[in-house]
Amino acid sequence: MGEHSQQLMSGAAALEPARYPSLRCKRVFVTGGGSGIGADIVRAFAQQGAYVAFADRDAAASQALLAGMGDDSQALFIEADLADMEALRGAVQAAAERIGDIDILVNNTANDARHSFLDISSERFDELMAINMKTAFFAAQAVMPGMLRRGGGAIINLGSTGWKNKVAGYPVYAACKSAVNGLTRSLAREYGKHNVRVNTLTPGWVMTPKQLAQWVDAEGEAEMDRSQCLPGRILGSDIANMALFLASAESRMVTAQEFVVDAGWT
Repeated sequence: MGEHSQQLMSGAAALEPARYPSLRCKRVFVTGGGSGIGADIVRAFAQQGAYVAFADRDAAASQALLAGMGDDSQALFIEADLADMEALRGAVQAAAERIGDIDILVNNTANDARHSFLDISSERFDELMAINMKTAFFAAQAVMPGMLRRGGGAIINLGSTGWKNKVAGYPVYAACKSAVNGLTRSLAREYGKHNVRVNTLTPGWVMTPKQLAQWVDAEGEAEMDRSQCLPGRILGSDIANMALFLASAESRMVTAQEFVVDAGWT
């Protein structure tokens, strides 16, 4: 990454996040919260004084996240392979037993592994469908009874600009992420009368450690400079800041919508 990009990212990271008193002591569940965007979302909610449970299969990364947050955080890690629906339900149940019925669900888990349309098998299709779409569906199903008991809640489904920008090389991922808006709008209509709000949060190209290690090169830097309306680089904290707003009382009349944080690329 170039020096100019590093300076722009450092400046953005130094910004103080907004404070949302309505999030204090809320019960939050984040799927795939051990690293990347998910970890930034976990940190952001914990800094607001929320009780945050997050599930991930990467125990090492998740424990490192907890250690970096300090003893004052109210974060709870639950080790689980969220592509396994029984493990997913068990993780939500374990979180509810520890912190209470969930107020806020952030469906963050995804796998953008590249795959060939002509070569992908039915078995691999099902694996990618499970982590990129099925997990979001059944996580929402698992938390919904608790939200109904509590008189409402907020579900934030993470989308992707990959399919909007017609990125080749991951057709199953693209299909799943385009379907997220359908899930969002359906649940928003069905459960809005119970004060459950459902929105899609769609990140652009976020500079996570994985993206920096695998995909961001000189060509990628030039593409971001050319395609984004805004200069700079998108950070996980930018996505987390939007998640905070969508979960807070300040967005109480916002539902069935998609919010794109991509610096104006799409």
